[in-house]
Amino acid sequence: MNYHLTLAHINDTHSHFDPSLVQFKVQLPGGMFTLASHSGGYSRIAAQVNRLREQARQQQREMLFLHAGDSFHGTLYYSEFKGRANARLLQLLQPDAMTIGNHDIDDGNKVLADFIQQVSFPVMAINMDISQELPGKSGSFQGLDNLYCWQPQTAIGRYYLRPFYDRKMAIIGVTLDQMKKVARPDADTHFLDAIASTRATVNHLRQQGIRHILVLSHLGLDQDRQLAMEIPEISLIIGGHTHTLMGDFADLGLPCRPYGEIVNTVPIVHAGKHAETLGIADVTFNEHGQVTQLQGTSHFMLDRHFMLSGETTAQASDYQQAQTLLAQHSGILWDEQDEPTRHLIDTAFRPAISNMEKQVLAFVPKTLLHTRLPSHNLPHGSEIAPWVSQSMFLAAKAQDPRVNFALHNAGGVRQSLVQGQVTLADVMGRLLPFELPLVKYEIAGDALFRALESAINAATNNSVVGTGAGSFPYTYGLRYYYDGRLTLGRRLFRMELQNAFGQWQTLERDDLYVGVSTSYTASGKEGYDALLEARWQQPLPEVTLPSAFIRLLQQAQAFEAQLQPMVYYTSHLAGLADNKR
Repeated sequence: MNYHLTLAHINDTHSHFDPSLVQFKVQLPGGMFTLASHSGGYSRIAAQVNRLREQARQQQREMLFLHAGDSFHGTLYYSEFKGRANARLLQLLQPDAMTIGNHDIDDGNKVLADFIQQVSFPVMAINMDISQELPGKSGSFQGLDNLYCWQPQTAIGRYYLRPFYDRKMAIIGVTLDQMKKVARPDADTHFLDAIASTRATVNHLRQQGIRHILVLSHLGLDQDRQLAMEIPEISLIIGGHTHTLMGDFADLGLPCRPYGEIVNTVPIVHAGKHAETLGIADVTFNEHGQVTQLQGTSHFMLDRHFMLSGETTAQASDYQQAQTLLAQHSGILWDEQDEPTRHLIDTAFRPAISNMEKQVLAFVPKTLLHTRLPSHNLPHGSEIAPWVSQSMFLAAKAQDPRVNFALHNAGGVRQSLVQGQVTLADVMGRLLPFELPLVKYEIAGDALFRALESAINAATNNSVVGTGAGSFPYTYGLRYYYDGRLTLGRRLFRMELQNAFGQWQTLERDDLYVGVSTSYTASGKEGYDALLEARWQQPLPEVTLPSAFIRLLQQAQAFEAQLQPMVYYTSHLAGLADNKR
């Protein structure tokens, strides 16, 4: 017997309640053009989910809407309201379950606990152990009925069981076991091995006769693959964390992977980032819980009007051709909105941040792209992260002339900086939403070598189980050369510092240097453990990451020059077209 499910899923929405600007590269008869539009946002997602729910009801088939984590951070909506706006809007969208992402606990337990208390759906992390929480603490997870976490008394995670035709379906949510390396949970909250916790829970479910088992994962694509390899009894993995866009969008110039990657008979689905896209799939299971057919893709939800720009001026025929291309694309939906969701955003939350959106800081003469890792198209990696690093360097140098370099992690920059006016809202809410203090420190060259290699290894899962591409290092005043094919400990084979005359000099392992990073990176998160070997660390008074960047923005001719590359990177994945940098 076959069992049919309509699945809708999102991940890494990061408080992007409004539609986000998206840009495609399209080849038209008139030439190659950049197509700019807006996609997604919560009211458009709500409209599509409501449509799917009604269709499923009429067809008498099961329907699920799932969130694979990282609802928090990313825009001014979170900066201003913390989790309160997220709770009210997700309560309207009513996902059937949500797993906890690292950014959902980045401000400690209390903000997340308050969020869980305000929503009615299951919030999951089967490998989160709260049994050692301090009694009577503010923001405790204890007593939250809709929190599905580790249960020490039975040595399994709490799972969500729901009717599924004449069977039952289980949903379990799992999150990063290295949470303390990438986020800031309270010290009394612990995270167990993700695969071991999942295996124990799946084994228990199988013993109870449950065969249809969905895993809602915030582990990232590589660890989802490992989960599928080691636990083939899982029916389907719905993932997040790595912002992976699945679907065929090559004709729109987007990096993407096929939707529904199958590992060891287990399909894995992801749906991009920032509420730009909604994953939609028709899934067929057999009676043993195995997926026998999966048809779907991620869907952009676009404005019906868009702009074309290129080396030649777009003609009416180009717009018609582009409209036809989008209309025929399997991954494109349009801008229908759910009115109650739109009304709540417009009346309860947007007025508080509208003034910041009107404060223009600067005009950026060209788009500066952000990517966490170097790629074939961006061999030196992000175009905007080095400017952020420069702003940190200049702010620190103004207070302490001894500062030699700035070091920042890729995940601390959230998106590209688009050509045109840049507002306070763009910086504080979108580009650099983490208002982290800056910290200067004195460190030996050898520790710096180890910190950067460790961070790159972690970002690329090179010989280690990483914490995500967000740990990849970007610098200013310091350039490095990394070859991932070399042996562990020798991959970062050269680093150089720029002196006051603009000359590059070899960084010596035995010498001491003064650097600046955010308090997050300086605390040894995400593979930067060796930074804790600094001889001293001191906070920079009255300067944060976004405030340093705002100072740079307000300088005359900001971004008109071109920064020298600081990243020279060769991937450990031999044989790929973009392996050599």
